[in-house]
Amino acid sequence: MFNLLSYPHFCVAIGRSRPHNMGMPIHAHDKLIIDVIKQSKPAVVSIVISKYLPRMRGLNPTSFFNPFPFEDVEDGAKEKTKVGGGSGFIVSEDGLILTNKHVVLEPDAEYTVVTNDGKEHQAEVLSRDPLNDIAVLRIKATGLPIIDLGDDRHLELGQTVVAIGNALGMFSNSVSRGIVSGLARSISASLGDGGHMERLRGVIQTDVAINQGNSGGPLIDLDGKAIAINTAVISGAQNIGFAIPISWAKSDLSDIIEHGRIIKPYIGLMYVMLNKESQEKYGLPTDHGALVIRDHLPHSVAVIPKSPADKAGIKENDIITAIDGSELTEDQDLSDALRKFKVGDVVTLDVLREKEKLTLKIRLEERNAKD
Repeated sequence: MFNLLSYPHFCVAIGRSRPHNMGMPIHAHDKLIIDVIKQSKPAVVSIVISKYLPRMRGLNPTSFFNPFPFEDVEDGAKEKTKVGGGSGFIVSEDGLILTNKHVVLEPDAEYTVVTNDGKEHQAEVLSRDPLNDIAVLRIKATGLPIIDLGDDRHLELGQTVVAIGNALGMFSNSVSRGIVSGLARSISASLGDGGHMERLRGVIQTDVAINQGNSGGPLIDLDGKAIAINTAVISGAQNIGFAIPISWAKSDLSDIIEHGRIIKPYIGLMYVMLNKESQEKYGLPTDHGALVIRDHLPHSVAVIPKSPADKAGIKENDIITAIDGSELTEDQDLSDALRKFKVGDVVTLDVLREKEKLTLKIRLEERNAKD
């Protein structure tokens, strides 16, 4: 999500036009990519974010040197103002659209979907995934072009992928091409403008050029199927982008179809994963597991009151070493382990409390976006 920048000028190079392709044959590999883009592009959409903000007065000529020459209208009048944008892609002919949660994070904003044919549709946010940077929208339309969902479980390093999106909110259906650069990465990403950080695990790294506004667009393989949702870039780096595996979105879509919302199990605690370094540094009794500890934010708690963890008797500074016999490590995070269970499941936690070993039972409850 972003705010459009105003550019003082554009430099345009004018020269003799070049005939398309100049009669040169298209390489077979390029032809395959061109066909994939033609197939996929009709289903990629732009998402416009609008809010009703105080109407601003015009520029006062006597305030030319005032750094803030616009002022709120005194009568409190508001007008609909575009405040950002992103991308998405249609996954059902009756209007289901996948995008990033951070693109449609604000509940008081309005979201307009612009389809490839230029038509505008008011969008409803059906659900935001409380764990992953995924959201599902719906527009009232039928017979829409779609992108089929692929399989991210067998991706290989070096595999060619293509991203399509609304780059910078100005260049719709911008295409970039690259390769899969890494698998199962863990990153911390900023959600929206509020400074809230979210830990994303298991994401796909690519060298595809991802710009602001591309968020929520599809990452496509050479079969023309979406294998991920473009979500983040590292500021200051070149060609390091990340995408959410499409298998997570498939699970969310199944929840939407069956329950009308995305359902995720909720345990209700803050934690950090341990390793040999943290064991030695803090003199802990183990080098693996999830240490239950509050974060650095004011008024934070390690165990949320009345949460499943609280009801099960988990306390701050406990170390959860296993869930249902599966050991927790840096490669098998607590959140990773929870993906295997459903709301209502009763699971067994192996817990270290100082030198005491405990076995606790916990019933998983439904998590919502506020938890």
